[in-house]
Amino acid sequence: MSLSEKEISDKLESVKLPLSIKEALRAGLQGQQVTEEQLEEIINTVESDYEHSRVEPCEAVGVVAAQSIGEPGTQMTMRTFHYAGVAEINVTLGLPRLIEIVDARKIPSTPTMTIRLNPDYAHDRDLAREVAWAIESTSILHLGSIATDLAEMNVLIELNPGALEQRKITATEVADKLKEETGLAVELKENLLVMAPEEPSYRELLQLVEKIKRISLKGVEGIKRVVIRKEGEEYILYTEGSSIKKVMQFDGVDPAKIKTNSINEIGEVLGIEAARNAIINEATDTLREQGLSVDVRHIMLVADIMTVDGEVKQIGRHGVSGEKASVLARAAFEVTVNHILDAAIRGDVDDLKGVTENVIVGQPIQLGTGDVTLVANKR
Repeated sequence: MSLSEKEISDKLESVKLPLSIKEALRAGLQGQQVTEEQLEEIINTVESDYEHSRVEPCEAVGVVAAQSIGEPGTQMTMRTFHYAGVAEINVTLGLPRLIEIVDARKIPSTPTMTIRLNPDYAHDRDLAREVAWAIESTSILHLGSIATDLAEMNVLIELNPGALEQRKITATEVADKLKEETGLAVELKENLLVMAPEEPSYRELLQLVEKIKRISLKGVEGIKRVVIRKEGEEYILYTEGSSIKKVMQFDGVDPAKIKTNSINEIGEVLGIEAARNAIINEATDTLREQGLSVDVRHIMLVADIMTVDGEVKQIGRHGVSGEKASVLARAAFEVTVNHILDAAIRGDVDDLKGVTENVIVGQPIQLGTGDVTLVANKR
């Protein structure tokens, strides 16, 4: 006779397993026809697997995690690949990307976003294209051509009416934006803009042209390109450049399904827990893309250490390693003389509790069998 969902739930409550595993079992068995014997067998199998996968007491988890990530890291390549099959956008992968993640770089070398759209927009290519053009930073070169008139010492900008209509911007708006950004007068003659530098010199003219080219007239500054790709039934946007906070506010964008490879940006906008998850996902994806398998618990430990203080810190002398309590552990990592000199001036005391400092002084580390001490019974 099969058990009811309530009986299954009650049985799971009485088992000594973590809540997350109980929830997973409950979800997996929902609506299933399960007898008491089958449920016992399932629970026993899960329990034994859970007990087997637990860390032994006194295990050197930090050292094991470092080895488990470092060893596959030696097999990684150094190339930059095309991103997710989108030929127009390059993204850093392999070892440089893994280094970027653990170094907690403020800005990745190739920032990129994956933007999913609301159901109304996701299935319509024209609407998806409109969102893409709204997000993509529009410069003057997207809208027309620039020329210089040396006789009059003017910059001539010829706007393309089709491009203006496509990007949903008018010639007047372009003129106003240029005036606001440069502080110079802009003369508008139908689709021709005429501007002159403050001083009529060739050098000033060229500098003005360069300045005009850099001005973002519409869209999100920093997002140089947006590529639309159809995956299954949905259109998904891939960007070159990242600005999650601004992109979330656009009509048609699903704010719950935006992904960026900029971990610091995730931390600032969505909080430290989101940044921790991003470190785990980015590191796992980078290793998996190279065909390497690392147990997620090692990566989770690194992510926890990087985010435990409520901010994203690098694994390095400006972050985790540089903030260790032990003088010898800090000195063993980088800038040895500085650490020892500073410690000597302050009169610091090293308690010799970690692995590094005990190896340096030549005594057993306080892990594994070294963590257990024998005390003689006086009786």
